[in-house]
Amino acid sequence: MSHTISDTHVTLPRFLRWRQKHISDRTFLLILSVFVGLFSACAALLLKFLIRLIEHGLTRGFHTTEANYLYLIFPVVGIFLSGVFIRRVVRDDISHGVTRILYAISRRQAKIRRHNMWSSLVASSITIGFGGSVGAEAPIVLTGSAIGSNLGSLFSLDQRSMMLLVGCGAAGAVAGIFKAPIAGVVFTLEVLMFDLTMSSLLPLLISSVTAATVSYIASGLNPMFRFTLENEFLLQRIPYVILLGVICGLVSLYFSETMNWIEEKFRRVTNHYVRFLVGAATLSLLIFLLPSLYGEGYDTINILLNDNASVPWESVLHNSFFYGKSGMLLVYLGLILLTKVFATVATNIGGGCGGIFAPSLFLGCITGFVFSHICNLLHVGGYMPEQNFALFGMAGLMSGVMHAPLTGIFLIAELTGGYGLFLPLMIVSAVSYLTIRIFQPHSIYSMRLARKGELITHHKDRSVLTLMKTENVIENDFLTVSPDMDLGKLTGIVSRSSRNLFPVLGADKKLVGVVSLDNIRKIMFRTELYHRYTVENLMTPPPTRIINSDSMDVVMHKFDETKAWNLPVEDEDGVYLGFVSRSKIFGEYRKLLVNFSDE
Repeated sequence: MSHTISDTHVTLPRFLRWRQKHISDRTFLLILSVFVGLFSACAALLLKFLIRLIEHGLTRGFHTTEANYLYLIFPVVGIFLSGVFIRRVVRDDISHGVTRILYAISRRQAKIRRHNMWSSLVASSITIGFGGSVGAEAPIVLTGSAIGSNLGSLFSLDQRSMMLLVGCGAAGAVAGIFKAPIAGVVFTLEVLMFDLTMSSLLPLLISSVTAATVSYIASGLNPMFRFTLENEFLLQRIPYVILLGVICGLVSLYFSETMNWIEEKFRRVTNHYVRFLVGAATLSLLIFLLPSLYGEGYDTINILLNDNASVPWESVLHNSFFYGKSGMLLVYLGLILLTKVFATVATNIGGGCGGIFAPSLFLGCITGFVFSHICNLLHVGGYMPEQNFALFGMAGLMSGVMHAPLTGIFLIAELTGGYGLFLPLMIVSAVSYLTIRIFQPHSIYSMRLARKGELITHHKDRSVLTLMKTENVIENDFLTVSPDMDLGKLTGIVSRSSRNLFPVLGADKKLVGVVSLDNIRKIMFRTELYHRYTVENLMTPPPTRIINSDSMDVVMHKFDETKAWNLPVEDEDGVYLGFVSRSKIFGEYRKLLVNFSDE
C-alpha cells in the first residue's frame, strides 16, 4: 500500500512536468472540462437513481383512495438519518449548495472540500427519497463544482482555472440532471456570475455538452417532463402572460422572504434536537395532509402538464383526504402554494439536505395552472390552456427565485421540449424577474453573501475587490513604540526605520495612537527636548481603524472617507496587526484585474 502511495507521489509531479512541456494551459483546461462534465453527469444519474429507488421502495404499496399514515413517519426517518450522516460522518455544513459555491469562488480561491464530491449526494438522496420537500439539483451542482475544484487542485492549476472548473462542474451537473446543455451554461453565467468571455465560455460548453450526452445515452432522448403542445400561443394572450409574470414575481418574493425569515429565526437555535423535532414534525404533518409535497414533486408537474383520460388533473389528489373531491382541486393546490415554503425550510432546518430548484419548478407549475384554471372558470379572456400556462409559471418562478430569467427560459424549454412557446416563456420570465427586483436586489442564493460584501458579480471592479482579502495586504514592518518612550529613544527608532509612521502600542498590544514623522521632524534633532517630550505627547489618534475581517469594499470605503494613505489593522479583539496602504491595495488590485480579465 505504501509502495502505491509513494508511486503516486512520484508519478504526479512527473506528469505535471511533462504536461507543462507538451500541453498548453488552455488545451489542458479543455481536456479537464470533458472529464468534469463526464463525472458530474455520472454523479447526477446516480443521485436520480438513488432517489427513485428509495422513494418507490417506500411508497409502492400506498393506497391512492385514502390518506397514508406512513407519510407521518418516512420524512422524520429521512431527516434523522441525513442529519446523523452530516453531523457524525461529514462534520461540516453542506446545506445551501449554490451559496457555498459562490462563497468558494469569492473567498476561498475556488477551493471546495473533497467530501463535497460525495457527501451532498448521499445526504440528499436519503432526504428526498424519504420525502424531504426539497430538490436534488443544488446538491448535485455542489457535487459537480467540488469535482471541478478538486481536479484543479490535483493538477495545481491557478485560481482563474480553478474558478472555471468549478463553473464547468456546475454546468455539467445542471446539464446532466436535467438533460439541458444550454441551461447548464446559462445557469453558470447567470447564477454563479461568471464573466462571459471566449476563454470561459468554451470549457463551460464542453462540460455541459459532455454531461448532457452522457445523460442522453443513459436515459434516452426524451425530455425530463412529458409535454405536448396542442394549443399554439395566440397574441391576444400576451396581457395575461404579463399578468402571470407579475404574479410569479410576487410568489417568488413570498417564497424567498418567508424562507429567509424562518431560517434567520432558527439560526439562533443551536440545539440540533430542537431543530430536528420542529422540522420533522412540521414536514411530516404537511406531507400527511398534502401528499404532493412529498419529495421533489415532479409527478405532480407531469400530471398538470399532461391532462388526459388515463391521468386527469384530479389525480394529484390521490393518497390524501381530498381523494375523489375534484371540486377541491384549486383549494388543494392553493394550500400547496402557501405551505411549500414551510415544508422546504422544515426539511433543511431539521437536518435534511436539498435545494430550491425543484420547489421553484413545482410552485411555478402550480401557479401557472391555478391562474389559467381560474381564468377559464370565470371565462376571462377566452380559453387559457392550463398546460401551457403551467409551463410559463415554471419559467416565471425559476426566474424570480433565482434572479435568472435566461436560465428560466432555456431550462423550461429543454426540460419539456416546449420550444414552440419561446415568446411567452421570455415574457413571463422577464416580467417575473423585473417584479422581484423591485423588492429584492439579490437572488435567494446570493443575498447571504451580498450582505457581507462577499459576492462576486459581473461588475469587474467589485468582483476584483471581492477576490482581494484584507489579510493579504497587511504590512507589518512598522517599528512600534510605547506611550512612555521619550523623544530621544523615539529618534533612535526613527533612524532605523524605512517608514514614516510609528504605531504606539499599550501593554496589551492594542493601538493607542500613531506618531507621524512629519509631526516630529522639526524637533527630533533638538537634543535639549529629548527628555521633555514623550510619545504620548506626540502621538495622534488614527483617522479610523480596519478590522481584519472587513471586506475590501469596506476597507476602500474607509480610505475614501478619511482620505488617508495608511490605516491600522486590528483583529476582532482590538489587537494591532499592522497597516494597510493605498499603494499596496492598488498593486494587488492591478495584479488581480489582469488575471481576472485575461483572455
